[in-house]
Amino acid sequence: MDEKNSEGKESYFESIVKKTKSGITFPKQLRDELFKEDEEIFFRLIVPANKNKIILEIISKEKANEISGILKKKEELIHSPKKEENKGKIQKKKKFEARWGQYFIYDFENKDKVKSILESAFEKFSEKPMNFDDAMGRVKYALISYLSPTKTENAKLYYSVIRFLIDIIDNFNQPNLIDWLHEKLIPNIKSNFLYELSLLDLLEISIKSNNIEKAKIFVEAILKNINNYSPSELYNIMNSFNQLVKRIEYFNKPQINALIKEELINYEANIKDNDYKIQIIELLEKLGYIEDAYNFAKNLLKNLPPESIKTAAIREIIKRLSQKPI
Repeated sequence: MDEKNSEGKESYFESIVKKTKSGITFPKQLRDELFKEDEEIFFRLIVPANKNKIILEIISKEKANEISGILKKKEELIHSPKKEENKGKIQKKKKFEARWGQYFIYDFENKDKVKSILESAFEKFSEKPMNFDDAMGRVKYALISYLSPTKTENAKLYYSVIRFLIDIIDNFNQPNLIDWLHEKLIPNIKSNFLYELSLLDLLEISIKSNNIEKAKIFVEAILKNINNYSPSELYNIMNSFNQLVKRIEYFNKPQINALIKEELINYEANIKDNDYKIQIIELLEKLGYIEDAYNFAKNLLKNLPPESIKTAAIREIIKRLSQKPI
């Protein structure tokens, strides 16, 4: 076009574009003339303070990297806290609030009454200084007052109290309650499912409290419970192993992992189902036993029939394991 722009400079190209929902597109004629398909194009985008225009300046890759570094430093300076502002300020710890929905996962007959008592106990735990004896007296009252003739109902009551007290241990620094729960409540849970869940919860809080010796006791109890399943209950056995590894894999405690590894290897030697063998390989991988997992995977692949639909999956596992440090 021959017309001059508003700044009195002659324009190379001028057109009208409209913003769409997807943004603004350069006219095809301009794209064809300015941009080569196989060339990286970098723009410096500037919006003036009065926000009445958008400026795009074509720049080299080197210039783009230089400007990006400058802009990043500016951003860090803007968002970094000033020492003067933070001087003398004390970070306040966020107040812990009870998570009642996490404690009462399973309904039982007197749930609302028990919850009311635990709410009053929570208030005593929250007092400064903590009124520990009063709080625990209320917890014990709830346990004694609302026992049922039904073992399942009682197991749900015990599990809710265990979940509640584990939060107290975690947030009010009361690791002594781990022993109390282990001695007073765990033996009374007559539901195999809730017994194992309770042990898993206590295992996790023991590791968090850095009580590894206690954690080992809970792992051994869980493994013993797994071994009590009959050989025909492989689904339950592997589900228990999966739940156990899920709880502890991120803590990376060799003393704990070694106990589980030993049992997994025992099961791998005695089961025939390839799906469960694959699960064991993946559990060993999660526990950090890469060499063992790799050897089991190689052996499994070697013993698979040529037409097995598991071949591709095993090869993928072997490839992944071979790229991990031992």
